[in-house]
Amino acid sequence: MLRIDIVTLFPDYFQGVMGLSIPARAARDGLVAYRAVQMRDFAVDRHGTVDDYPYGGGSGMVIRPEPVFEAVDWCRGSIAEKPHADKTKVVLLSARGKQFDQRMAERYSLLDHLILICGHYKDVDERVALHLADEEVRAGDYVLTGGEPAAAMILDAVVRLLPGALGDFGSATEDSFFESLLGAPQYTRPAEYRGHAVPEVLTSGDHARIEAWRREEALRLTRERRPDLLADD
Repeated sequence: MLRIDIVTLFPDYFQGVMGLSIPARAARDGLVAYRAVQMRDFAVDRHGTVDDYPYGGGSGMVIRPEPVFEAVDWCRGSIAEKPHADKTKVVLLSARGKQFDQRMAERYSLLDHLILICGHYKDVDERVALHLADEEVRAGDYVLTGGEPAAAMILDAVVRLLPGALGDFGSATEDSFFESLLGAPQYTRPAEYRGHAVPEVLTSGDHARIEAWRREEALRLTRERRPDLLADD
C-alpha cells in the first residue's frame, strides 16, 4: 500500500481531493492511505509561528526550517512498518523544481511512502531543499500561491496508476504521455450529432484498423502539438 503524506498549512484543501472519485475509491480499497499534516502542529512557539523575515532583507515571509523538518520526521516515525529508504521519497513543491511529468508519476506510484511538502508565503528556507527533500518539483512555469494545487495534481496522477485504482488499467495505458505521446481522440454515442459523424473506422468493428488509426492519430497530434515529446524518444 502506498502512503501519501502532505505537509501543509491548509489541510482542509485536500478534503475533496482525497474524498472523491478515483482517489477516494483507491483509499477505500486499501490501495493508498492519505494524511494532510498540519505544519503548524510543529510550530516553533505556542503562537503557531512557522515563518519569519528573510535574512538579508526583502519583502515577504519565509517558512522556517524547524516545522518542516519536524513534520517530515513525524510522518516517517508514525509508520509502524518502516519502508525501505529506497521506497520513500520527500518532495518539495517549488517553482525552482523539475517539471512534474508522467514518468515521475510512474516512479512515485512504485513507492511505499510519498511525502509532499507544500510551501507558502514567499519561499521555504533553502535548508529544506538542500538537506531534507529528495527532489524539488514544480507544476509548471508559473507561480502558485502555495504548493497545495501542485500536491493535489501529483496525488491524482500517482494514485490512478496504482494497480486496481482504475476499473480497467488499459484506460491508463491509452492516456496522453503514457508512451511519450498524446492520446488519440475519443468518441462515444451518438454516432452522429449535429451533422458531425464519428470516424467510420471506429464503428467498423475491425480492431486492427482501429488500433492502427489510434496510433496514427496519436502520432499526428503529438507532431502538431508537442513535437518535443517525439524529440525526446
